[in-house]
Amino acid sequence: MRSPSLWRALLGVEKTVVEEVEYDENDEVVVAHVRPRRAKHGRCGACGRCAPWFDRGEGRRRWRALDLGTVRVFLEADAPRVTCQVHGPTVRQMPWARHGAGHTHAFDQQVAWLATQCSKSAVTALMRIAWRTVGSIVTRVCADIDARVDRLSGLRRIGIDEVSYRKGKKFLTVVVDHDTGRLVWARPGRDAATLRVFFDELGAERSAQLTHVSADTASWIANTVATRAPQAVVCADPFHIVAWATQCLDDVRREVWNEARRKPGGTKAWGSHAGLRHNTSRGNARKLQRSRYALWKNPEDLTENQRAKLEWIAATSPKLHRAYLLKEGLRHVFKVKGEQGKQALQQWLAWASRSRINVFVVLGRKIRRHLPAIHATLTERMSNAIVESVNTKIRLLTRVAFGFHGPEPLIALTMLNLGGYRPNLPGRT
Repeated sequence: MRSPSLWRALLGVEKTVVEEVEYDENDEVVVAHVRPRRAKHGRCGACGRCAPWFDRGEGRRRWRALDLGTVRVFLEADAPRVTCQVHGPTVRQMPWARHGAGHTHAFDQQVAWLATQCSKSAVTALMRIAWRTVGSIVTRVCADIDARVDRLSGLRRIGIDEVSYRKGKKFLTVVVDHDTGRLVWARPGRDAATLRVFFDELGAERSAQLTHVSADTASWIANTVATRAPQAVVCADPFHIVAWATQCLDDVRREVWNEARRKPGGTKAWGSHAGLRHNTSRGNARKLQRSRYALWKNPEDLTENQRAKLEWIAATSPKLHRAYLLKEGLRHVFKVKGEQGKQALQQWLAWASRSRINVFVVLGRKIRRHLPAIHATLTERMSNAIVESVNTKIRLLTRVAFGFHGPEPLIALTMLNLGGYRPNLPGRT
């Protein structure tokens, strides 16, 4: 070894003395023997405070570095312990790696960048590590970013929602900044206790600076926001409101379809149990069964066949057609917005109450209970569209993160992808 500065550049280390570099032919690896440049000034590896020497630790250890071509590289050095006033006997801080990590800073940075850009198999094959190790590295890099950056600073308008990340009713509560579109916070859980953790981290002073909160009509969100940020205007998400009407429409379609199946003239088919019979869908029942998407889709997106199907429904099933018009009327309310939308909503509520369709009568009462939040939505013209977009990306990342043990690596991966502070490749800015 004739150029220590060259080896420092190749190994991607700083404040480090490269004592010797050797090639291990048995393991086919390059081992660089290194030590910190200021060996007498020890710091705690966990908190970085200056601390006196304690003992030599467990001897020399190795850290994985970036490969040189096709050859794996390791850094080898002593790992003495220091006495920290907070953490007690702790391995001293090393300038080339994070505390408790078995990889260098550059290695961690490259793995984290690849995890946000590549597939699971590509990362593990290129870096020659296990996928579980990738989860640990991503968690460390995200924690390092959180220590440098305050993601919750400057929040004014936020969106709150939950997203499923695993079977068995496993949910994440996510918070998105409307002004930047960034994911600023995520935690496992879907209840008031989880959301209170967010407001605890935000603090009373910054909570008082929130002006708008968009969310669905879940009581655990509304009650927590009313307690922790009472000055914020709570806006109900239009998508969820219209989804209620769509579900009511589907209930009416199913009811009308069952009535058509029970009419005389249908063929009888025997079931799996003795004495059990049912009518097969024929004639009008078959047409109603296949009208679901025509009723769900927006009028401007209908095909010619679907338009014809709606015309047939209007002629043969007034009740189902009336339910369809009620759904479209509620969608029109959020399309026009403002004072015009409020007037349209009042007319819609009166229409729903006298529609003689029980599910829409119940829906009208439900909407009246959430009227202040819906009026705020019409006035402020806010929705949870940005949050739903983030949730869609989180669902995709959930498939990428399949195999991580626990939600923490998944949260770290989503924060790296969607939090606005993606890691850079080593040597790039």
